[in-house]
Amino acid sequence: MKIAADITLEWHHWSDLTATQLYELLQFRQAIFVVEQASPYPDLDGRDTRAQHLLMRLGNELICCLRLIEPDPLVRIGRVAVKADKRGHGFARLIMEAALQRAAEVYPHRDVALSAQTYLEPFYRSLGFTPSSAPYDDYGVPHVDMVGPARGV
Repeated sequence: MKIAADITLEWHHWSDLTATQLYELLQFRQAIFVVEQASPYPDLDGRDTRAQHLLMRLGNELICCLRLIEPDPLVRIGRVAVKADKRGHGFARLIMEAALQRAAEVYPHRDVALSAQTYLEPFYRSLGFTPSSAPYDDYGVPHVDMVGPARGV
């Protein structure tokens, strides 16, 4: 889906990702979550196969990604990542709004949960999420669980 002249959003089920797309996605996540944040955590947590993956591209360059995980019992959004030099330009809001819209379409009337880095709590609050846990350490990175209200189409 093209959302601007040179910005596209691509939804993929795990099984539909090509080897090249999968490598690109995992390399992107590793560069941000493991290398940049100096957090050796288990990115491959077994949830990817139950998720839809949203990739945002600027031209051919991958600049954002996230995953939308089927309810168990809540719908979850995770692995939200924006390339360092693209932060602060509204791309995270665009990709999150697309994910919330998709969640409302595919899983209507189901609450949506996420685990936010604590410094991003105000951003997620602006999208309707509220904290549902006390802050906690997640492999050296402070996080807080948050839940957003169910939406329907």
